[in-house]
Order: sequence, then structure tokens, then C-alpha cells
Amino acid sequence: MSEEFVKIKDLSTNSKHVNLLAKVLSLSETREVPARYGGSTNKVAEARIGDETGTILLTLWNENINLVKPNDIIMIKNGYVNVYRRTMRLNVGKYGSIEKSDANIGDVDTSNDMSEKEVEGGYGGRRFNRGPRRRY
Repeated sequence: MSEEFVKIKDLSTNSKHVNLLAKVLSLSETREVPARYGGSTNKVAEARIGDETGTILLTLWNENINLVKPNDIIMIKNGYVNVYRRTMRLNVGKYGSIEKSDANIGDVDTSNDMSEKEVEGGYGGRRFNRGPRRRY
């Protein structure tokens, strides 16, 4: 089975089983958030990653935070896109993986920030459920 890599500009809110190569541009501070179950906490950070078509925020949880640092080239296998606070985020989840790569990435297009574009759906922040639009 050959792996097909997608470009960041081609990601959408329903992208699943995403394989891509990207350069780590920056890594946020790690913060602790309460776990959904069990009363424990999880660590979370966000990395801005990019390729020659654009950038997106990659959400990193717990042990995945230590796998990346700025200027690394990484390969994400079986990732997915979710919407958080009305913006797209790339995630690895429990079925995906992050590995360092020796691949060469061209100049990163920082003008096309996929996580800056507001999209419908997701969770976090304020939600507005106004129902279907009516046209008269």
C-alpha cells in the first residue's frame, strides 16, 4: 500500500486519514488541561507546521509534544482535521503517528494560514445555534 501525501492547502474540515510532510515553524508553551474522565490532567501544546502550500496548527497531546521542535521536518501518518473555536486544527489522535523525516520541504507559504480561516462547527468558545436560515 503506497502512502499518498496531501498538501496543507487541500485540508478541509472533514479530512481524515491524512498523511503529510511539513516543517515545524513554532511550538507553543505546554499547558495542562483537565482530562474528560478520571480527574487527571493532560498536557497540550500547538505547533504551527507548514509546507509550500500553507500552514496549519497541529495539536499535540502528552508524549507527542516532545517529538517535535522548531525547524524539524515531520511526517504525520493517519492524522485528521477537527474544528476548535471555529478554526481547523490538525490532530494525530491515538491511531496516527508523528515521525521525524529527512525529506526536503521547499519554502513554506506562511501567507495561507488554514487555521486563521473561520469555519463552521467544532467545539470550544461560544456556540450559536440559530437553526436553518429561512429565505422568504
